[in-house]
Amino acid sequence: MDLLCQFQADQLDVRVQRPKDRETTALGAAYLAGLAEGVWESTDAVADQWTLDCEFQPAGNRDAANLAHTQWLRAVERSRGWVQH
Repeated sequence: MDLLCQFQADQLDVRVQRPKDRETTALGAAYLAGLAEGVWESTDAVADQWTLDCEFQPAGNRDAANLAHTQWLRAVERSRGWVQH
């Protein structure tokens, strides 16, 4: 998980924050239901439930990030047609 988060930070040149609760899809649905039923008064109350686990900063080395992106594109290309439908 750390490798993917760092890769995203480097590629997008943005800070990536990972929450403590990693089941965000299910949690988002639960928060929406809770908002609809009045469990939470507002989206701000929901946002207060979010806690940071780890933060990833871009490495700042654009040459290394560009090389990693090129290698990733090569890996994607090689995986095309891997499974026949």
